Order: sequence, then structure tokens, then C-alpha cells
Amino acid sequence: MSNTKRKPSMQSQEIKPTQPQDEHIVENRELSIWEALIPVLALVLMLGYNVIEAFGDDALSGSNQFILLLGAAVAAIVGYFNKVSFNQMMEEVAENIKSTSGAILILLLVGSLAGTWLISGIIPSMIYYGLQILSPSIFLPACVIICAIISVATGSSWTTSATVGIALIGIGNALGINPGMTAGAVISGAYFGDKMSPLSDTTNLAPAMAGGELFSHIKYMMYTTIPTLIITLVLFIIISLSLDVKGDADTSEMLNAIGSAFHISPWLFLVPALVIFMIVKKTPPLPALLAGTLLGGVFALIFQPEIVKQITGASELTFLSAYKGIMTAITVDTSVTTSSAELNDLFSSGGMYGMLGTIWLILCAMVFGGVMDAIGALSRISKAVLNLFDSVFGLFASTVISCIGLNALASDQYLALVIPGRMYKKAFEDKGLAPENLSRTLEDSGTVTSVLVPWNTCGAYQSGVLGVDTLSYAGYAFFNYLSPFTTLFYAAFKIKIKQISKAHF
Repeated sequence: MSNTKRKPSMQSQEIKPTQPQDEHIVENRELSIWEALIPVLALVLMLGYNVIEAFGDDALSGSNQFILLLGAAVAAIVGYFNKVSFNQMMEEVAENIKSTSGAILILLLVGSLAGTWLISGIIPSMIYYGLQILSPSIFLPACVIICAIISVATGSSWTTSATVGIALIGIGNALGINPGMTAGAVISGAYFGDKMSPLSDTTNLAPAMAGGELFSHIKYMMYTTIPTLIITLVLFIIISLSLDVKGDADTSEMLNAIGSAFHISPWLFLVPALVIFMIVKKTPPLPALLAGTLLGGVFALIFQPEIVKQITGASELTFLSAYKGIMTAITVDTSVTTSSAELNDLFSSGGMYGMLGTIWLILCAMVFGGVMDAIGALSRISKAVLNLFDSVFGLFASTVISCIGLNALASDQYLALVIPGRMYKKAFEDKGLAPENLSRTLEDSGTVTSVLVPWNTCGAYQSGVLGVDTLSYAGYAFFNYLSPFTTLFYAAFKIKIKQISKAHF
């Protein structure tokens, strides 16, 4: 740490290479609450203009990341006037980035796993068997289940809605069902996977921001997510019983397209079953994901040799063509063409390359968070929040409100996770609460409510893809707006609130 002399109120604090959950937030007693909020307000205003007026859905392609750096620059200016050295800011940024190294490696392996699971037929098999549970008499709850299965398999609510979701909207229209109801069911299921799948970027981002661990985060989310999904299914079953559904839900074209492009077999589920078994046995995530990736490659050679040859353009499967095919799926964009135009976008993967955008966002967010840390802004904001909400429930409520508010103000789902995650991390620690509480609350309120805001990138995207106005489906996206209430219910009655120690609870 820098030995630069400064006023006693700004004593430099030693930064040691600790676990992410042990990372401290630098305190600055000279900073007022309004000074601490200047970078946050500037960031929200810049992001709002960038998304709403300038780039829209393309804001995540890089401009939002640069806006985070501009927000860090504003924070640095505030720090300069409060006599915080540039070296201290950079050291805190470096420590922040170091704390996300595990999450970044997991993201890269998640991308590689998605690639081999696509070309091996594992993901297509999940979709194939998922579509077969569709029944006209329970169309709406079936939509939820199908989209939940597919989004868990792919880790993407956007891809699920843009492929199977569009098909389900068409089927629902043919059955005479209100498009808002169908869209609400599609989005409810799609965002279940967006929360729960280890392939999802938000599922990786939330524990990275809270200082937690991926699979512990997923396990802890089950306590609130599964009951919310069950309530959602019950509500759609009740609605279905009051509908006069006519016609047939024909998915034969999609099933034939999948069956003709891939060799579908229940044996393919051995790979995800093994990965799940390893996770249950508390295998660290990196070895588990690596094993899943390699086994996916082996199963691709066994079950889908034609697809491996297709990727490389080889006429026969040799060691070289097999190696190149598997490595291509692991590292870069890969797609498998079927006879169904709706499915072609679904059967594509970006590999490790496809995760670089999220990694880019995390790195820029860590720069902003590191500078905010170094100038003492996060500590000051956290203390102000604790003064307003002294109880544990109040802390959960303020986190929920912040996430929903940022979805509306910043118009971006990721930033609704990043900013509250960085701001409230220390406050949760001070209450003796484990990081799983924060990461779960971030997802229960930040991830799922983004699609309910018309000008949010998620709301705009889903509305455009499904062809249904946001306000038309919002009332039927039960899973999305019930999730924040579920997490607050658990907090109010102290259900499954994991603690670091009971001293502060």
C-alpha cells in the first residue's frame, strides 16, 4: 500500500490478498452523503441517456462499460478533492478485480460447456423432451415449464423467448389465448432459468458482486425461487381452467427439425447428471464445469460425429478434425442449422468468446466499485442506509428497492445487480449476513424485474421479440413480480437467512 502521507482522517488501510467475501470497504470520514452520491447519480444519468437516447439494446456491446469507467472518473474527482491518492484508488481497483478472478474463470468454463453441450446434443435433447410435455388443456403452465427447462439448459431468457417463446406465442394465438397471458407464461419460465442456470451470466454476476460462490448461490436461491415458481404454476393452472381452449398445439415440425439435426438420446443426460452429482458432493465449480465440458466433447464424438465434421468442414472424422471441431465449440461461435428457422438461433453458442462481454462488464464495474471503495463512498452510503434501515428486514427491503429503482432509472439489468451488490456488500457483512443473502436478493429483485420496465433493455427486447406490449404481459409475468415479495417474506420471518455469525443478528 502507498506510504503517501495524508490527514489522520484519511489513513491508508492495508489491503491484503483475501477471499472475496473478506474484502473490506475503505472508510473516509470526510465524505458527506451527498459527495458519496455524486458518482452514483452521475452514473445513473449517463447510463439513462446512453440506453434510452443513444444505443438502446446495443448499449451492452461496450458503451455501458465505458460509462462505468466515466462513473469511476467522476468518483476519482470526488476522491481527489477529499485528498485520496491516485495510487490508493488503483490499488483498490486491483484488489477488486483480483476478487473476481474465480468468477471470470467460471464464466469462461460456462461458455466452453455450453459449446460442447450444444454439439453433443445435450441441450437439444433437453429442448426435444421439454416440448413433448406441451398439452392444449394446460397450455399456459406448460409454457412456463417448457421455457424453464430450455432457459436452464441454455442459461438465456433472451434466447428462450426469441426462439421457443415466439413459437408458443403463435400456438397460443391459434388456440385463441390472450397473447399477454402467453407472453407472461413464457417470460416467467424464461427468467426462472435466467436466475437458476449456471450458464446464465446474471447467475454468475450476482455472487461475483456479493462476494459469494456460484453453486452455493444457486442452492440458496432455490429456497425462494422454487416456491415462487410453484405459485406461478398454480396461478396459470387456475387461469387455464377458466379458458375455452380450442385447437391443437402442434410442435411436430420443431420436434422433427431437432430429430433430423441431432441424434436424440436419454443417454446424453448422463453428462449433466454427473455434473449435478459432482456439485452435490461439493466438488469445486471449476473442476465440475471442466469435467462437464470435456465429457460433452466426448459425447459429441460418440453421438454427433456428423455435426463435429460439419463444424470443421471435414469429409471424415479424423483426430485432427475431431480436435478442431471440439476446440471450435469450446472457444468461439458455433451453430447447428436445422430445418426450422425458429430453432436455428437457439442452436448456437458463443463458447468462451461469448462470455467476454460479461467479463468486460465485470471488469469495468470493478473499476467503478474500486474507486468508490477507495474514496470511502460505499462505506458512507452503506452507513446512511443502515441508519435508515436498522433492522435486517429493512436492509433486505432497501436492497430490493435499490435493484428495482435502478432497473427503472439505469434501464439495465446488469447494473441493477452490480451497483447494489457493491454498495450493500459491507452492510450485509456488518449485520453478520452471509453473501448468499445479498446475491439471492439481487437476483430476486434485480434480474427478474428488469423485464417489467418498458424502457429497460430487457423489457424493450422481450416486447419486441414476442410482439406483445410490456404492459400487456407484465400483469401475467407472475414469477417476475412475485419474486421480490418472496424474498421480503423470507426476510421478514427470518426464513433461511444464512449468517456469518449470530452476533449481529
